[in-house]
Amino acid sequence: MATTDEGFSRSIGKAITAQELTEIGASGLSQNAGKTNEDFLRQLSGARGLANMTEMKENDPVIGGVLHAIEMIIRGVNWSVDAADVDGEGEDEEAGDIAAFVASCMGDMTQTWSDTIAGMLSFLPMGFAVHELVYKVRSGPEADVGSKYDDGMIGWRKMPPRAQASIDEFELDKNGGIQGVYQTSTDGAGKRTFIPVERMLLLRTKTTNPRGRSILRNSFVSWYYKTKIQEIEAIGIERDLAGIPVALVPPRLLSRSATADEVAALTAVKEIVRNIKRDEQEGLVFPLAYDEQGHLAYDLKLMSTGGRRQFDTDAIIQRYDQRMAMALLADFILLGHQAVGTQALSVSKIQLFVDSLSAWLDTLAGVFNQYAIPRLMRVNGLNVAKAPKLMFVAPRNVDLTSLGALLTAMSGAGAMLFPDDDLENEIRTMAGLPKATAEEV
Repeated sequence: MATTDEGFSRSIGKAITAQELTEIGASGLSQNAGKTNEDFLRQLSGARGLANMTEMKENDPVIGGVLHAIEMIIRGVNWSVDAADVDGEGEDEEAGDIAAFVASCMGDMTQTWSDTIAGMLSFLPMGFAVHELVYKVRSGPEADVGSKYDDGMIGWRKMPPRAQASIDEFELDKNGGIQGVYQTSTDGAGKRTFIPVERMLLLRTKTTNPRGRSILRNSFVSWYYKTKIQEIEAIGIERDLAGIPVALVPPRLLSRSATADEVAALTAVKEIVRNIKRDEQEGLVFPLAYDEQGHLAYDLKLMSTGGRRQFDTDAIIQRYDQRMAMALLADFILLGHQAVGTQALSVSKIQLFVDSLSAWLDTLAGVFNQYAIPRLMRVNGLNVAKAPKLMFVAPRNVDLTSLGALLTAMSGAGAMLFPDDDLENEIRTMAGLPKATAEEV
């Protein structure tokens, strides 16, 4: 047996064939000419699905609030670049220099790093996001494409998003591997551009589908019925205030033998009834006409309703709001609006939400570590084996009351907690307090 340093082994003389290295199966993805269709609801397929997701995130206050919370928390995350540990003995000088170079590229783009990361979060509500990798030669601030550095290295200029609605199709190989995307311009020219996979970053919530799966998917049904009920509720309120308009017209206007003028008159009356509203333009002009018996030929009455509706639409809408928030693991945002819930419950719910954010942050960091940073290494002729890793400090939800009780219990049990400078500074950080200075220590 031949054994490597890592402990792996294979039989001496065993040669692996090209067939054994070939992928046999296919992804099974339902797709036609690069256009995937994985959702059984027509409202969530293709351009119509993207439009619905856009309306959900832009119009609904609950969904908008959750997405805003996600963005604000992720904007506050601290990022760092850790040098590669190639031989297990810590970073060497070259690895440290490469890590410093990548960190400098992050702060030398046309947008801040925080704005760049926030711009990538559209993959959460839309399911996927395509960002093009645009490079520049670092030739100093006076160059056409300015840079803080004048070392001649190639750095990131920007990572602009490519709108999901403009992504016409994905170029897939026979096994479902992504080779690039075709983008159709939205300026009316209809220009079609191919962006190869080497020049882009693809962020997805679900890797089995090039278009991912929106985190709003499970909220769609609740959102759909909620919006319909809100529309009916608004119409009902208006009708309750204005009354139901009832127009009385001569019978001949409703007969099949009505003349063209009579049909036109009936159409005009219908339009008046439909447009009756209580607003600053309230008023009505109606013909004063009598029949042969001296009765009004035309009349308009407002029929009042019978009082309160049978269903409590407010409770129904609240139920759908709660379901949408639950689907996003963010129902804690509704705790202050209802007469239920305890502090312990809110802490546990928030912790679940924060843990989900850490998972999405890990997805972002993974895309950079797997694709963006190694590609930056290659265009600069650097050793990819010494590519650094993009790291982040995960957001935390600290229950200071529970932490204080834990420290008190440990101290009472005889644990020697203090003096301990590192522990004290960690507790200060968790509580949002400044660290102790060297003089104070």
